[in-house]
Formats: sequence, C-alpha cells, structure tokens
Amino acid sequence: MKKRWTFALSFLLIWIVAGCSKEEPATAEDRLQEYVALWEKSDFINMHNNYLTEETTAAFNSEYFIDRQEKLYTDLEIENVKITYEAPPEEKEFVIEEPATFIIHISMNTAAGPLKFDKELRMIHEIREEQENWFAEWDPSFILPGLGTKDTVGISTISSKRGEIVDRNGLPIAVNGAGYEIGIVPERFTDSSSKKTVSDLLGVSTEYIDKQLNQSWVKPNYFVPLKVLSNTKKELVERLIELPGVTYQKSEMREYPFGEALAHVSGYVGKITTEQLEKLADEGYTETDLIGRQGMERVLEDRLRGHDGIRIYIKEPVTGATPITIVEKPAQDGEVISLTIDAKLQKSLFDSMKGRAGTSAAVDPQTGETLALVSSPSFDPTEFMLGVSSARYNEMAENPLKPLFNRYAASYAPGSSLKPITAAIGMEIGNLNPEEGLSITGRTWQKDASWGNYRVSRLHPEAPNPINLNNALIYSDNIYFAQQALAMGRQTFIDGLTRYGFGEDIPFVLNIASSQISNDGKISSEGQLADTSFGQGQMLTNILHLATMYEAFVNGGTMYKPTLLLDEQHGEVWKDGLLSKDNAAVIRSNLRDVVVKGFAQSANLPNIALAGKTGTAELKAAGTDRGHENGFFVAYDSENPTQIIAMMIEGIENDGGSDFVAAMVADALTMYRGQ
Repeated sequence: MKKRWTFALSFLLIWIVAGCSKEEPATAEDRLQEYVALWEKSDFINMHNNYLTEETTAAFNSEYFIDRQEKLYTDLEIENVKITYEAPPEEKEFVIEEPATFIIHISMNTAAGPLKFDKELRMIHEIREEQENWFAEWDPSFILPGLGTKDTVGISTISSKRGEIVDRNGLPIAVNGAGYEIGIVPERFTDSSSKKTVSDLLGVSTEYIDKQLNQSWVKPNYFVPLKVLSNTKKELVERLIELPGVTYQKSEMREYPFGEALAHVSGYVGKITTEQLEKLADEGYTETDLIGRQGMERVLEDRLRGHDGIRIYIKEPVTGATPITIVEKPAQDGEVISLTIDAKLQKSLFDSMKGRAGTSAAVDPQTGETLALVSSPSFDPTEFMLGVSSARYNEMAENPLKPLFNRYAASYAPGSSLKPITAAIGMEIGNLNPEEGLSITGRTWQKDASWGNYRVSRLHPEAPNPINLNNALIYSDNIYFAQQALAMGRQTFIDGLTRYGFGEDIPFVLNIASSQISNDGKISSEGQLADTSFGQGQMLTNILHLATMYEAFVNGGTMYKPTLLLDEQHGEVWKDGLLSKDNAAVIRSNLRDVVVKGFAQSANLPNIALAGKTGTAELKAAGTDRGHENGFFVAYDSENPTQIIAMMIEGIENDGGSDFVAAMVADALTMYRGQ
C-alpha cells in the first residue's frame, strides 16, 4: 500500500514539473516588442524572416523589404530610429481569432531633419508547422508616411544664397548678381575668321575654343559655353554678340560693384580647392562650392556661407503627379553684413590716388569706425573669382607697382606725420611748453661732437626764431622735435609712444601689421632717439593706426578701438587720457595753421577748413645717400571733424614733397562732398 502511494506521489510531482516547464506562448505585445527592437537596430533580415505575416512576405519579397529599406536608410541618411507604442489597457485581452492592433509612434533623423509619424500596426496570429505565434502586417508606409508600393522616393537640394556685404549706407560691396556666359551655337558660327576674334576678345586660345566645340555632347544647335564675364563687361559682350553664332546666357555670379577701389577689403570668392575641401570635409562643403578666398569674403566665410536645404519627397507613378513632401529642411541663406566702410569715400580716396602706389585710411574720431581702407594700385576681384589665368597672374605679380600687395595691412616709416604725437607726449609730461621758443640756426644740428658724423637736418632753415611748437609744426622742423625728444629722454619717449599703441597688436578684425618704435622696441642711442622723434629711424606705423592716433587730438585724449563691422560695439576705448583737453586744443589749432600758413597749401580749400600734418619719410637705398621718399598727409575738417584721413604715397621724391599728397586728400574730400 505504501509503495502505491509513493508511486502516485512521484507521478504527480513529475506531472507538475512538466507542466511548469512548458513554455508559455508569446503574447501579441511580446512579439511587438521583439519586432520593434529589431526595427530600431535596422535588422531587416530577421524582421522579414521571422516576424512578418505570410501575406506580407508573399507581397514583399526579401529584395523589396530588405534591400530597398537598407538603400533608403542609406540614401536618406536615416538613423536613430525610435518606435514607441501605446500600451493596451490592463484588462485588454487579445484573442487569437482577431488581429491585435497597436498605435505606434515612429521617429527618426533624416538628411532633411527629424521625421515623426504614427501608424496602426496589426499583429496577426498564425500557425506555422504546428507552431503558432503573432506576426506583423507590413507595407511601405512603415518606411515613410504615405509611401505606396510603386511610389518612388526622391531627395533634392534647396539652394541657399551666399550672404552679401554692404557698406554703412547699404551700398553693395559683394553681392549676388548675374553675369554673361559667352558661348557659341555651332551651326551659326560659320565664319572661320571669327574664331581668332573671339579668342582675342575673351583672352582664350583658339585651341580651347576647338576643344569646347568638339565635346561629345555638342550638337549643331546647342549652346557651347566658353567664358563667363561680369556685368561690368557689357561693352565687350556687345562686341562679341555682333559676331554670327556668338551669344550669351545670363549666369548667376558674385558681383563687386566698386571693383578695384574695394578689392583688398572685399576680397573675392573662388572654387574650393582640394586642400580646403579635405580640411573642411566635416562642414558640409562639396567640390562645387565657392568659398571666400581673400579679404572680408574669407574673414566672414562662416557668416556669409549659406546652408542648402534638403527635401525628401514621394512621387506616385502617375504622369503629372505632384510630388508629396515628406520632410524638408529649409535652406538657410547667409547673412547680409554691413561694414563701417563708406564706399563713396573709399572710391573717392582710391580715385584721387590715380593709380599711384600707396595706401589711405579714414576713421570716425568719435567712434573708431573705419570709414575707408585703401590699397593702391589694386586688382579686379571678379577677374580672380572667375579664374585668373597664370599668364595674367604673373603679369600682375611682376608689376613693379605691386597691385596684389595689400598696403593698408603693412607698416611704413611715418616721417613728420608723427610730430604731433611727439609734441603731445612732451606736453603731457610737462617737458614741452608750446609757447616757449627755441633758437635754432642753420640747416643741420648735432648735440655735440660725440655724435660723430650724425647730424639732424631740416628742410626750412628760414623758419623764424624763436621756434615754438606752432612754428615747428608749420615748418616741420626736425631739429626742434629732436631737441624735445632728447629733453624727454629715451625711456620717457618710449613710454609715451607705447601709450599710443606702438609695439602692440592693433585690435582689428583684419590682420594688419602693428606699429613699432624700432626693431627691438628699444632706442639705443641719442641719434636714434632724434630720428624716431620725427618718424624716421626704425619706426614703422600702420596707416589705420596713424589715423587712429590723431583721434586723441580731435576728441580730447581718447583713441577708440578701430572697428570694421557695423554690428560691432563702437566707441570702445582703446587708449584713454593721452592728453588733456587743453593740450588737445593746442594741437588742433597748430594743425589748422599747418594748412593755412604752412606747406600743405593744396589742402587749404575755400569750403573745407582742413587741419592736418604732412610727412616725408626718406628711404635711402643701401650703400647710398639717396633713395626714394614716401609722402604722408593726415587731415580732418577742423569745423566738422567727422572723418580723419591718413594717406601715404610712395616715391614722391620728384613730385614736390608731401603737398602732393595733401592735394590728393583735398581732391578726395572735394569729390566725396560733391557726390
């Protein structure tokens, strides 16, 4: 009896264990979760082979389901796919005889931006090979909303526009415009002599023309492009299209309306180079993009560059069907950036220089805004944008006037244009009394015999004694300023120049050379001290810095940080307390007398009360006592000092002195105010 009970109990335990170990069938929600996990991992193979209904796999083979989805995910840059679903109520029970329906929320990132959509997904209970489970119904609309079986998916670029550069008054400096694409229609280009004419006018070889006409795609009635010309070449275009078979098409291109006058400021755009493309590969540039190559086009590239938009769309297989946009990232145009430059003043200064080698700058003395930055001679930025030939580039590079050299970014010996600074330093420390006169005789002077052969020379020994500051500036007396600097001492003078910004980087958006007291920042002898006092020796000054230093005379002792972008903070103090208002008034009065009574008579205009200082820097050739001279003039309207203009012209030794430069400044202001 006991054995029977033992056997029965053992059987019962085996039955219980067997019953407990039997795997519970997966629920519809379990299968949905597994399916979603595979979907989020883009495991289309497993999804297709193990989780789709029989009807779905019959309708969509592996090539359609797997290969097409993989290709679309790649082409559309689909990633970070996330699927959530609305959980059914706890009391909800799915019966195998009916579909289990879930609302799912699909989100993903695409090349055109994020995409979200909802779908109804049905899980169907099916028995396969004596095994039963839940399987998902599927159609292409689970890839993209609304996608049909025979629909095509497209992706297109929405072009952006490069930002534009304008001057302070909104005048165009670098803008999006149109040019002329010159070309030939072969069937009408029948006069063989015209080929040489086109070659000469366009600056291309006849071999190049033949190469273009012999391309495989060319047909007799096709337009065959040869070269793009800017809008400024309208007369050339008219000459070209007079030739039978030569015509043009309008072509989008960058325009630089002020051309050479603003070329060194504006710079230009050009096709991105291979090296640049490799460096900027992660920033979305392509081999067809244009990029800023020089000037503000390069400095402002990040702000000017537009970012193309992308559109993903579906098109039904019906003639004339309108594509349906699924997701779109709008194009983002570049900024319109305003410079502080006054383009009309800039052009007036450039034109007044008449192609002579030199530079000029203009600033607003109350704000530090840069009103003009000129380098002369210059170049046509459009020529470089369109692709300058090596022969043309070599021609400009070998030009002795160096039109490609940016002179406003360099520094030069300022000559006597520095003397007001020397005077201000001496006055402010109490060493120089402007009313006290010095007795100076003769053309040359030296402190004592310890100077050896070195002597300070002056141009006007006829200057009447005693020579005070007013006479010293009117007659630009080197000896007076040398003696004042010696009285200050080397270190005191160095400290004074340092307070005006010598020896430090100029805070400016463009890279420009700093001004230096000497090569090593020191003054090693009394002779060098004397030379430095009137802007010679090893002293070098940037033209923008020179104009900025004169701000202290106009506004009572302050120099402002020079600005070039209109959205920068203006009126930010760079140097303050340089001289008292009384001392500044003395300097201003004397600078007006320099024009009225001195040797800048060309600037003594009847309708503009200019004040200023000329300067001549003698640059001797190595091993000789002769060289060439650079002439300076720094000036402002003493009655309405809204601009300080500094100009330097190279090689004026045969032009009668710095009054030659004063005349150019006067001409520029006359032109500017007459516009």
